[in-house]
Amino acid sequence: MSARAIQTVLAIHAPPATVWAILTDFPAMGTWNPFIPALSGIAEKGARLTVTVKPPGHAPMTFRPTVLIAEPGTELRWRGQVLLPGLFDGEHYFKLTSEVDGTTFLTHGEVFSGLLSRWIFTPALRDATLKGFEAMNRALKARAEAASRETS
Repeated sequence: MSARAIQTVLAIHAPPATVWAILTDFPAMGTWNPFIPALSGIAEKGARLTVTVKPPGHAPMTFRPTVLIAEPGTELRWRGQVLLPGLFDGEHYFKLTSEVDGTTFLTHGEVFSGLLSRWIFTPALRDATLKGFEAMNRALKARAEAASRETS
């Protein structure tokens, strides 16, 4: 089995608590997020989520992943699969790292694995997913920085 991964990093000029609050406000996700237009459930270890992703140029896909890590202000991570575990699995993560100046570094990524990952996760889907991550990151940055300015 080979693993395939995407990872992005972005500086957000807002504290981790602000970024976390936006990232885990699942009912509002569709109002600002171009990549994840729908997400329901709770950010709690062991919880099942319903996540719809929409990579640019591709049809929306809905998954029912399980939350692996939900550490407020630090990390949100879930793992989902297509059909059976080990065929096409994805572990999606958001890590927040705080800097002394109040900046939060968002590390947003996913590791794809499984027997079918080579055939399902094509270069075209990889590129579209990366563009989707980047669009989401920019939207999250704009929302968090605006919220941080309002509370300053």
